[in-house]
Amino acid sequence: MPKYDYACDANRTVIEVVHDVGVTLRTWGEVCYVVGLEPGNTDPGAPVRRVLTGAPAFTVPPSDRDLRDAGFTKLVKRDDGVYENVTATGDEDRFMRRGQRGTRPHLHKKVRD
Repeated sequence: MPKYDYACDANRTVIEVVHDVGVTLRTWGEVCYVVGLEPGNTDPGAPVRRVLTGAPAFTVPPSDRDLRDAGFTKLVKRDDGVYENVTATGDEDRFMRRGQRGTRPHLHKKVRD
């Protein structure tokens, strides 16, 4: 389940809460109930707001060259029964065609113990 940070302006507190995506907490009492805390001196009806505390994580997919250098094979469908081997190396065919065994990638040369 994802983690969210909720801020309460009434007591200047930010609490990390884990809950389902579809749940929205609106009050200090709801936040305290979910995390198992006592509301203390703060009114349980005090409003809270969900805050973004960290930048979202973005990943950059590896390039075809990175995949090839790591020993992977990437096939991209180009037509019915035709795939382009965008990571082809050496004597491998660039296009793999259905029913033509010689156009298959040389996996036996790439897979090692």
